[in-house]
Amino acid sequence: MTAGAVTALVGFTSSFAVVLAGLRAVGATPAQAASGLLALTLGFGVLIIALALVHRVPVTLAWSTPGAALLVSTGSVEGGWPAAVGAFVVTGLLIALIGAVPALGALVARIPTEIAQAMLAGILLQLCIAPFVALADAPGYVAPVIVAWVVASRIAPRWAVPVALLVAIGAIVVAASRSGESLDTASLVPHLEWTTPTWTWPAIVGIALPLTIVTMASQNLPGAAVLRSFGFSVPWRSSVVSTGLGTAVVAPFGGHAMNLAALSAALAAGEEAGPRERRWIAATSAGVGYLVIAGAAGLVVALADVAPPGIIEAVAGLALIGALVASLQGAFAHERHRTSAGLTFLFAASGVSLLSVGAAFWALLLGLAVRATLERD
Repeated sequence: MTAGAVTALVGFTSSFAVVLAGLRAVGATPAQAASGLLALTLGFGVLIIALALVHRVPVTLAWSTPGAALLVSTGSVEGGWPAAVGAFVVTGLLIALIGAVPALGALVARIPTEIAQAMLAGILLQLCIAPFVALADAPGYVAPVIVAWVVASRIAPRWAVPVALLVAIGAIVVAASRSGESLDTASLVPHLEWTTPTWTWPAIVGIALPLTIVTMASQNLPGAAVLRSFGFSVPWRSSVVSTGLGTAVVAPFGGHAMNLAALSAALAAGEEAGPRERRWIAATSAGVGYLVIAGAAGLVVALADVAPPGIIEAVAGLALIGALVASLQGAFAHERHRTSAGLTFLFAASGVSLLSVGAAFWALLLGLAVRATLERD
């Protein structure tokens, strides 16, 4: 039960800043972003409990952190926030379809690892640069956050981002007291806020398709691999279908994507969670923990509203440095495919939109085209 509580605490605090930045980037208001955090946390909290009780396997779920980084790099799309919500609905339905139809899952798995990792690295680059941009703009507030992250990474790597977050909260409180700003107490209690989805082709092509690919390739597949590494049989179809349908349900409330946990999965599935046959209890505890933590969604958004410019983005960037390094290693591991991977990475990192469609989609097409022509056998 303790391992499950730690899983929920680390899972939320280590990546909520990325999700918050992503939702705000595609047009969410503070209230809509708080609603998105609340809906996602409640959604996968309930699903974790259900999957753990049914399968007796320590399945843990999470929001799509790389997917949120994709939203940051994509920015506002044609149709604004309602169009982004419509793309989230499509993403959920696509994920559910991939889980239900084995042939579609095999098709996604055939996307070359180098291309998928290069696209992800390009998406993450902008956020990972943010701490150092913010350091130049507000060194007095951001420098302690970076130092705390570096020190904690050496002493207790698992807690590096939560420690950095605590320091950032302290910096926000100091900055707010100096400027005379105060928290909006009405927003501290989160509530679900409905947005009627609209559907536009730029949002579907620029958000839904790359968000689906990033979530499957960077979250669901690695999450299943983590569970298998601890000797557990992965309930693949029920997990992917339920998170896809769950995404479609929470999307009108601002949730962008739910999936198998990858980074935090080992906390509930590893030896620290107790005897192997009882580790499903850790997953159940994590689900309950997420339901409790969901109440903090309003507070973290209220803190972000009074934060010095760049400090929340700095925490988000620090949380993704490990993922960026891993993606770069995967993208450029094989010399033969470095040209396609390099072009995919650079295009995705550019953030350029063509025909109102974000860079991630075009980067994927470019990488596949170069691989199929210049690098073919």
